[in-house]
Amino acid sequence: MRRRRSLLARATPTQERCSTLISASTPNQCCGRQEHRGEPSIAGCFRPDQTISSRRLLRLIESDAGRIEFEGGDFLSLSGAALRARRARLQMVFQDPLAAFNPRATVARVLDDPLRIHGIATRSERPRRISALLDRVGLSADLAGRAIHEISGGQRQRIAIARAIATKPSLIVLDEAVSALDVSVRRQILQLLLDLQREERIAYLFISHDLGVISAIAHRVVILDAGRVAESGNARAVIGAPQSTIGKALVTAAPKLNRTSTQGAADRQ
Repeated sequence: MRRRRSLLARATPTQERCSTLISASTPNQCCGRQEHRGEPSIAGCFRPDQTISSRRLLRLIESDAGRIEFEGGDFLSLSGAALRARRARLQMVFQDPLAAFNPRATVARVLDDPLRIHGIATRSERPRRISALLDRVGLSADLAGRAIHEISGGQRQRIAIARAIATKPSLIVLDEAVSALDVSVRRQILQLLLDLQREERIAYLFISHDLGVISAIAHRVVILDAGRVAESGNARAVIGAPQSTIGKALVTAAPKLNRTSTQGAADRQ
């Protein structure tokens, strides 16, 4: 029996010259259980850009060839009702929460859409489900009537996460999902993601250039350079002692606080 390679070990889509870090966090690793719920793998060729690659995974952009094996079948072979049903199992959180929504839509409308489209709740049930989703991501149900452009960036990203979990997916792709947020808000969102994973057993495909974020959320990490896998393995091991040239460069480039120099500058002032 041929050994299955991980999702990220097979994903080599980026051809741009800048280095890219992609991490994976799976529910069995988080919860300490042995079984995998819908562990995906990818085979095939992809065009440039990590964002395009993540959208190809979800078939927001169609692939030219290859296979996307997910929950025991080829995701690329699905069409019509079968594809719509399977889409509920894969969701995405985008980098810019404002661009991900119609800014004039209300929070309730944003969360109502997946419940309605996938037939998860009847019209009479949806207000209750929307309130529960808002509560699940740490927001007040009073926000339901607010327009998306009227709430903060951190609140919008929580709404994006609420929309993603509304369909009870087994995999969520997060493309630089916290890079546009303030540091304090970023930490809150990361904690929310970890809590959701532990409680809902959701797998994450997390794309980021931020080693701090990767260290906080990832169990396994793959470093891509010019579209090829340069290094992969346990996140702590890879970040703590990278073996590839690009991995060492990424770790070296991560900002560090020189406390001695900082104190010296403060004394001179």
